[in-house]
This record gives sequence, structure tokens and C-alpha cells, in this order.
Amino acid sequence: MINKLVIDTLKPLGIPVGFQKCTGTAQTYITFHEYLQSGEEFEEDTEAFTGHYVQVDVWSKTDYTALVRNIKALLIIAGFKRLDEVDLYESDTSLYHKGIRFFYLESKEVD
Repeated sequence: MINKLVIDTLKPLGIPVGFQKCTGTAQTYITFHEYLQSGEEFEEDTEAFTGHYVQVDVWSKTDYTALVRNIKALLIIAGFKRLDEVDLYESDTSLYHKGIRFFYLESKEVD
């Protein structure tokens, strides 16, 4: 569920998006993974809400400032909350790397 939501939400950017890895030769691409999933609220000993903690990584040889702004806007509109972010540089691949962490609260149907 969460993987499809992230991919569908970022699809309008026109940038390759992959779960954990991306294949191809694009100079700029996005990967993501869920680093934590946990029960957030319970009703009558049943999980009512699941928290999805997702990291979105932007990889690029060029300035990714506008792309990052658009990623954050799209995910926030889709119901994600931004937690934090960090700028990195991968010297072995000469790629600029931005890690952005988000939280998404999924409501569970309780019978």
C-alpha cells in the first residue's frame, strides 16, 4: 500500500522512482524505503492506525533544489508529514544525495 502511494504520488514529476533502488542511466532519480512501520493507536486491543516512516532519497549530478521542493509538496498534499532531511554527497559516484524522511498515518478498518 505505502509503496504504491509513494510511486503514484511522485509519478507526475517525470523522474524515475524506485523502491530501494533504481535501474537505468538517468542522471537524476528517486529511491525510497520504509524504515519503520508501527502501530500508532489501538482500539479494544486492535491496531486502529499504522504509522509508516518513509525515507525518500534524491540522487543527482546537478542541483536538485526545485525537485526536492516539488517532492515535499506532492507528498504533503497526499497526507505525509515531513520529519527531517539531510544533504549528502556521495564521493564514490559523484552524486548529490538528499534524504527526506516522512510519516504517513494509515487508518485501519476495525470490525
